[in-house]
Formats: sequence, C-alpha cells, structure tokens
Amino acid sequence: MQIEMERRNRIAQWAYDTGPILARFHLWLEDVRTEWLRNETGAHPDESISFVTERMERLFTMTAAVTALGTRLFGGYGKAGHACKSELNQVKKDADAISAYAMSESLWYLSRSLPENHAIMVCLGEGLMPKAGETPEMGSNPMLGFGRVYARPQVASYLAVCLQRLINETSYSWEDFMAQVNDAGITIWGTAIDTLENTSRFARGNPTGPMTVLHVFDQPLALTRPYEGYIGNLIVPAAIVRRAAKESLLIEFFTPRFKVLEGIRMAYPGIRPENVHVWTLAGKSREHRIGGLWDEWRALGVHLVEDGWMLPGGGRVFTDSGTYAPTYSIGPWTGEDGDSHLFIVDGYAASAEAIQSASLCPVFDLHASLAVLSSRFKLGHEEERLIMQLEPDDPEFPEKVSMICGDSLDETTREAYRQDILNARSAGIPMGSEAITADDFLSAKKWEVMAVSGFMLPDPYSGSSGVEQVDDDTYKVTTCLTTRVGERRTTLTLRLLEEPQRRRLVFNPLLNRFMHGEDYRRRPVKISDSGRIRNELQTLCSEALEHLGPREVRVHFEKISEDVIPKAQQVYLREILEWYKANHPIWFSWLVLS
Repeated sequence: MQIEMERRNRIAQWAYDTGPILARFHLWLEDVRTEWLRNETGAHPDESISFVTERMERLFTMTAAVTALGTRLFGGYGKAGHACKSELNQVKKDADAISAYAMSESLWYLSRSLPENHAIMVCLGEGLMPKAGETPEMGSNPMLGFGRVYARPQVASYLAVCLQRLINETSYSWEDFMAQVNDAGITIWGTAIDTLENTSRFARGNPTGPMTVLHVFDQPLALTRPYEGYIGNLIVPAAIVRRAAKESLLIEFFTPRFKVLEGIRMAYPGIRPENVHVWTLAGKSREHRIGGLWDEWRALGVHLVEDGWMLPGGGRVFTDSGTYAPTYSIGPWTGEDGDSHLFIVDGYAASAEAIQSASLCPVFDLHASLAVLSSRFKLGHEEERLIMQLEPDDPEFPEKVSMICGDSLDETTREAYRQDILNARSAGIPMGSEAITADDFLSAKKWEVMAVSGFMLPDPYSGSSGVEQVDDDTYKVTTCLTTRVGERRTTLTLRLLEEPQRRRLVFNPLLNRFMHGEDYRRRPVKISDSGRIRNELQTLCSEALEHLGPREVRVHFEKISEDVIPKAQQVYLREILEWYKANHPIWFSWLVLS
C-alpha cells in the first residue's frame, strides 16, 4: 500500500509540474518510473541533481519524452526504406520538422515556468549543414538553431534586440552582449540541441539509434552567429591524459596515435593493443578526412570498432552515424578472460554533437580534445589542421593552400575553405589554437551542464529502450538525465487523448498541415498562430529569412531550395502567408514577403 501511494504521489507531482506540456500535446500521464544509473550524492529520485529545480528537471525531461514520442509515431519512421537520395532527404526533412516542432513547442510551454529574469537560448543546433554523402543543394533540415529564445515575453523581446545587434553589428561584440544582458539582470541558460540524432537511420527504419539530445548549460555558449561545421574529436578517460602529462606527453587530437597508445599503456599497464577498441565513423565518404587515423590505429594493432560489434553490456554498435551516444561507453573494463579492455572515441563530429560529447567530460571524468575542421571532405585531418589556421584575408591565401596540399584543389574549393574559416571566426568559434576543449566555448570557464536524452528507438550504448507501445493509445517513453553528480533514467507512460485521425495534427506544424491539404481558411485563427508560424518558418527554412531589426522578418522564396520545400508547396506556402497577412494584418505585421 505504501509503495502504491508513493507511486500515485509521484505521478500527481509530475502531472502538476509538467501539466503545460501535457496539455499542449493532449497527453495523459499514466505512470512514472525512475531508476538511478549513477548517484554520487545519495539523492532521492525526486530531488534535483542539477543547477535547476526539481520542477524544471521534470519539464526538461518531459520535453525530451514528448519529442521522442511525437517523432517516433508521426515522423515517418522507416518511410524511406530503399528510397533514392532525394526521397530519403525529403523523409528526413519531414522527420526533422516533427522533432524540431515538438521540442520547440515544449520549450515554449516550459519557459512559462522559468523565473521571471531567466531565458533559454539555443546556441548550437543540428540541421544547418548537409552531412557527408549529402549535397549542398539539399539545403538545411528543419532545426532549432542559434538565437532562438524561450522566455517570458518581456525578457524574450529584450533579448531579441540584443541578438539582432550581435548578429548584424560587427562593432557589437560578445562581451558587449553579455555586459548588456548582465546589466539587465537576465540569466541565460544556453543549449546545444539535436532534436533528431541519427536522422538517416530513422528514415531508413534501422532498429537502433534515433534519439533527441538536449544539453542545457548554466550560461550561454560564447557564439555570435548561427554555425554548424565539423569538429575533430579525440575522447579518452581523463586518467590517460593526467598520467601522460606526468611523463611530459601531451594527448590531444593531433598527437600521433602511437603516442596516444603510449599514454594508454601508462594509465593501464599491460593492456594489449587489440584490446583497445576505437569507435570512429566509418564509410567511404569519410576516408579522405580520417582514413589516415584509421591507418595509424591499424598499424598499431588496435581494434577499430566495426559495425555490429558487441559492447560489454550486450548492445551492438553502429558506425555509419551517431557520434554522441558512444561517449557514454568510454572507459575501461575487464573481460570474461580477465584481460583489460578500453573503449575510446576518435575522428570527428558535427559541431553540436562534438560540443555535447565534450561537455560530458566532467560528468564521466573524460578528456575531449577538439579541432575545428572545414565542411569539405577533400583533405586529411593533418592538412586541414594547417589550412584552418591560415589567415583568410591574406592575399597569398590561395598560394599557401597550394603549398599545403599541392595543386589538387581548384579555385572554387580553395575559396570554399576560405569561407569556412571566415564563417567559423565570425561565429566566434575559437580558432586561436589547433586543439581546443569545451571550456573554450564557455567564457566563464566554470560551468554546469544537464544532458537530457529521449530515445525513439533502443540505444545500444546506454541500454535504454525506445518508445514502446503499451495499448492502442498508450506508450512508454524512456529518457535519461545526466549531470556531474548523478544519472537518472525515467520511463514515462503517456496516453494520447485525441482520436487516432486527429493525433497527428497535434504534433504537426501548422504550415506542414496546411501544405499537405488542411484548409487554413476554415480553421479558427488564434493570436498564437502568429508566433507559431514565425517559429515554424525559422525551423523550416531559416536560410531564406532576413531579419529586418527585431520586429520584422522577410521571407525570400527564391532562397528556398526545392529539396527543402518542393516548388508546388512553395507556391501554396506563399498563398497561405499572403492570406494571413491580408486577413490578420495586426497579428502578422512582422511578416514581409519578397
């Protein structure tokens, strides 16, 4: 009886604290189950283990759960199958739209519970840049990117003005931005977000991997513009770096791998090279960039983890994507035969994933050495090391590139490298050193992070389950919240309250619904439609938007790729926006059409 009473009280508390999100998505909370994966303080399962309150932890956890649930059910899982590249890309964009919308709406409702002087700011997001194997004309995927602010209206409006100055005025620096924010007494929690990690695996229907990842910091990341690029990363137990330092051996991303193996043997005497297991992205598209690293490890007799290799906990890894989750498995263990083994991560990741992984280092006593790379896949990491340190405005830039890599690059590619350097610098990416750490992205140096994950499908690295159907309208969703002092897995049982034919509408962006046939003229218009449509445009086609000061947004239809929104739907989108502008001019005074 006591256990049942505690269960009911827990459900009641969660339902009360997360009510705004549950109500927004028409969900009923049936059950809450919590288990500790790590508890260093002896905290009760309902106590806070981060820099936010218990209620805010539950709201962030529910945000991840709702995003995972909505994406899994309505994001078109497995719809691509054996589709061609263009069809696969469209399925991915549809899935990203659902996940980004669900998380954005959740964060908005969550922000109503923030302290009055607090704000959540998106600093890094996934989706701006085509990945390996994709082509630039595919355009960006729907995403939550730099500058999105979730706060009470007065705080959000104030920060919108500051952010527009930060993006558009070269004389207004990061230091100016932070000074103005601090003078106003505003506290910003920065975030790095990937609303749908492993999108390709989700679209193709792979059985493991897809998840949503939300890292919340107690301060904003020191970035000044939207940015997504590639970042080299070598992540090992911190004990290796500390032990190697005693022998004057520096372990960083550009350290020759035979030296890294020396450091491993110092920290773990007697370990055999074949028992050092290196997880790295694989595939032909990555060979130019990190094939040299593969060759170095193989020459040392080290095991490069292959697709399908089984972890000690029983999960089978994949190496086609997913650079974040392997961080949770880094570390040593003793095999059944008594031999020492070690799992580490090497290679590169997209910027949001790289920073998310690096920010887990103080949580798990790891060390991540990062290196800013270009968005090209023409050269090896050693050549990029030299190119990314060049001065882009140097008149001799083309000649210096040729000295590094010979005449293998044409003028267009050399110019692309120069633009990559300029983009990184203008965004505030630390370029002064070849190797950097997560600290270089957080100006205060002392920082806290809360990592929240929601699993759409099983995760082989943490052993977490994906979304599981309990009944016709009821599902279990597994989430994980990780901080320096603890790691807590929460399984939420959620019931969909709408009829089956209406459930998809709850999780679909308005513009998506309208472009797929719903009659926007017959639907009752609410004032909230203005904010929702503005928010959705930023998510669906951010590269086509021009911000005219803090109030107005111009939509440049000529900048929307047909791979992002097909031409016929673009025509319909213009009709939709023109109708709202004509019929509700006050609510849509911010909208300017090119």
